Amino acid sequence: MPEAAAERGWPIRFDHCFQRVLLDNAVRGVWYDAITGRPAYRHAPADILVTAIELGEAALAGRADISDLNRRSLTWRGKRGPSA
Repeated sequence: MPEAAAERGWPIRFDHCFQRVLLDNAVRGVWYDAITGRPAYRHAPADILVTAIELGEAALAGRADISDLNRRSLTWRGKRGPSA
């Protein structure tokens, strides 16, 4: 995803940012409020991981807007984030 981010001008570029965005959207809130233990990929239930992966694949395929997913994640975290 970081390579795609550079090519597509996405607002996030690093693996940990994609993890935050995809996991937050998979749990519909802040992921560490829903997943106990770190790293999240070792402690998350399979259905959450499947949802996060599907969101990432949808973003890569152009079926999900990574900017929108990022804004939602930032909102759940009480951060303003970039405007639409």
